[in-house]
Amino acid sequence: MAHRWNNDLTSADVTRPAVYFNRRQILAGAAGLGLSSIARQATAAEDALTPNSWEEITNYNNYYEFGTGKEDPAANAHALTIAPWQVTIDGLVDRPGEYDMQDILSEMTIEERIYRLRCVEAWSMVVPWSGFELADLLAMAGVRPEARFVAFQTAYRPEEMPGLRYPVIDWPYVEGLRLDEALHPLTILATGLYGKPLPNQNGAPLRLVVPWKYGFKSIKSVVRITLTDTQPPTSWNKLQPGEYGFYSNVNPNVDHPRWSQASERKIGGGLFSRKVPTRMFNGYEREVAGLYEGMDLVRNF
Repeated sequence: MAHRWNNDLTSADVTRPAVYFNRRQILAGAAGLGLSSIARQATAAEDALTPNSWEEITNYNNYYEFGTGKEDPAANAHALTIAPWQVTIDGLVDRPGEYDMQDILSEMTIEERIYRLRCVEAWSMVVPWSGFELADLLAMAGVRPEARFVAFQTAYRPEEMPGLRYPVIDWPYVEGLRLDEALHPLTILATGLYGKPLPNQNGAPLRLVVPWKYGFKSIKSVVRITLTDTQPPTSWNKLQPGEYGFYSNVNPNVDHPRWSQASERKIGGGLFSRKVPTRMFNGYEREVAGLYEGMDLVRNF
């Protein structure tokens, strides 16, 4: 596992997503210099954002397996055993099986990804993740040509997850992506935060991060990845299909039935956190809009 991290983050460090599109070429060129992760490119001034603090990111969470309050995961997630950890990869793959987390990490290059995070509840953060592209893990398992979707499942451990006592949703938590979304260079599996191992309340030891979608799509503590030729069920869509679509792309023009999505509250600043306009695809429109060319993004929300 290769890893590089600069702990002195500033507003100029926010990742310009376009830098990832030539990732492998950059890595190849950097190899001779002994660099183990991609170069990061500073944003233009209007895109510069400051990452939220460790305290904010780790103490304001939605992880209902540990409680529905924002501070419940930080209080309760310590009970989750994250080592050893296995991820079952099955379905339409050439090499199905149970993959040990340490074996996965030994094959992956860990990179820095500083992303915006937009919750469907209309609040947002900027998070400095470390992790690897989901596409690399899928390549290791070998995606078969007939695969069209990727399904994910969170750990289900009633003895370690007190929130499972309550039927908030149909446990275990499940999510899904279209295959082209899963293979997109911006889609990662995060293993760390601020250069440290991913805290339990943030989805340790392995969580999905899809920065142009609402945060609930970025499923935590992943234990199963299944390649399929049919659209998989997703937890919030099953519970309230009129409120939570399969795609769940950040879209300021499509309101939640109970609140507007046109603006968001930036976490940080207490009760006086300022509101800012929500960006289409959470600011990643240039990189991902082509995935949805010709689709009705209101009907397919």
